[in-house]
Amino acid sequence: MKLNRRQAVAGMISLTAPALLGARPAFAQETINLTMSSSHPTTIAWVGPLKTVVVDRSNQLLEERGSNYRINWTEAFGGSLYGFQDTLEAVTQNLTDMGWIGSLWEPSTLPLQNIQFPTPFTTQTVEQAFNSMNRLNDEEEAFKAEWAAQNISYFGCCGSDSYHLFTKRPIESLADLEGLKLVGVPTIAPWIEPVGATLVTSGLPQMYGQIQTGVGDGTMIIGTGAYPLKLHEVAPYITKVDTGPISFGGFGINSDVYNALPEDVQQVLAELGREYSHENARLIKEREAVFFENFANEGATISDMPQEQRMEWADRLGDLAKVWVEEQEARGVPARAMLKRYMEVVQEEGAEPLRDWAADV
Repeated sequence: MKLNRRQAVAGMISLTAPALLGARPAFAQETINLTMSSSHPTTIAWVGPLKTVVVDRSNQLLEERGSNYRINWTEAFGGSLYGFQDTLEAVTQNLTDMGWIGSLWEPSTLPLQNIQFPTPFTTQTVEQAFNSMNRLNDEEEAFKAEWAAQNISYFGCCGSDSYHLFTKRPIESLADLEGLKLVGVPTIAPWIEPVGATLVTSGLPQMYGQIQTGVGDGTMIIGTGAYPLKLHEVAPYITKVDTGPISFGGFGINSDVYNALPEDVQQVLAELGREYSHENARLIKEREAVFFENFANEGATISDMPQEQRMEWADRLGDLAKVWVEEQEARGVPARAMLKRYMEVVQEEGAEPLRDWAADV
């Protein structure tokens, strides 16, 4: 039998001789050709588990459960099929069967998947952030509808650790941020501008050089992203702001592909999709601990921002979530109800927000 495909990279189902699969069963097995892709390499914490969890474990589970199917994987990591701005379209349009989808580049198409950006200082642990987003995507029709509109079956969120300051000089109070030029992605502009800093839009490869040459005075970035770039060499003062871990997308499969798969294969991929999310969280915690130890051993000065300064920062952000809600409601997105639900769920998961972002909406 065949699985019809709309693009050249898509897979098909074909009868394969047992010898091709190790010749263990006495009956013919059916091989399903599928492609797993990402715009980023597997060294990234939210990409690696696509390989180590979904790809590497899928056939093992199918065999353990007595399935007559096996998956022949084509792996296209590191942007070999598409760039970072096309992670959604690549799955929607079936350039790849499945892969990592970064919602942070889709503020208009996937606004609810970005709900943690206008609500900083809410979570304290990766589990709180991830569990909340997985629950919302499991339980709330508005969240499900975002993926369905893009022809994607979604199974597990991804994300990162907290954002911190890496600067050329010590930050002892919020007043020290006034006038600083911080290089970074546009999503942090609403966080730093209310405390007097200016964003210099930058990509990861440019940050080191921009800080070194004075284009920027530092950056606000996740610790697991800063260490591989060696940003502590040019911005040796690390202030742990702890904005809270954030989810920004996850693992999705083209729905036409998923719906055409045998039921037992669907079940395995769905289960591994959620395990992908858990492994992403584990890797983040593991690497964050190691990297901060490395920062200290390699000469960086690390300090924790006092709680009263963090609370002041959260208060100075203004009606960040309210503005986001009004913008999304004008587009027909039920952002008000979903923000309220998010704040309920994240506290049910154990978070202690510095601010109730739903209070004024």
